[in-house]
Amino acid sequence: MIFVTVGTTEFDSLIRAMDTLAPTFDEPVVMQVGRGLARPQHAAAWFDFAPSLEPYYRQANVVVSHGGLGTMVEVIRSGGRLVGVSNPELYDRHQEDLLASFERAGHLVWCRSLADLPDAIAAARVQTFARYSEPPCEIHTAIGHYLAGLRAGRLDSGRRRRNFRRIEASYKD
Repeated sequence: MIFVTVGTTEFDSLIRAMDTLAPTFDEPVVMQVGRGLARPQHAAAWFDFAPSLEPYYRQANVVVSHGGLGTMVEVIRSGGRLVGVSNPELYDRHQEDLLASFERAGHLVWCRSLADLPDAIAAARVQTFARYSEPPCEIHTAIGHYLAGLRAGRLDSGRRRRNFRRIEASYKD
């Protein structure tokens, strides 16, 4: 099975593209369409939302997904084959940074254009993906240092702003 998910967003162009491709695959295509308006005609099944997508990830030979961080991490954490698709309709195109990072690390195939979906799915079927391990979270340490400085009264307002920027920067990494 090929499982397609757009998370809680709407990405109708991905749903329409995969629905057009569905009859060309030798396996069923199941789609989670989110808040979008597109309704598949050729998919084996489709639904708006589910309590968990984990059962679909486990059953899928390939998952085709928007570039949402939560979805990508869920799929690659479970060892799934993932095609991450850029959503050009997003105003800030932030998913492209995430997709580029995960592709460089060898965790997914990044499909930059819907026209490239068949090739991206074919590549994901044969590619050997790097095992994903969660990066350590250090934000609690930075917050602890910041709060300790506040309690001790050692931080003037300028240092507070600099420390906040440092904490914010470490969170973005």
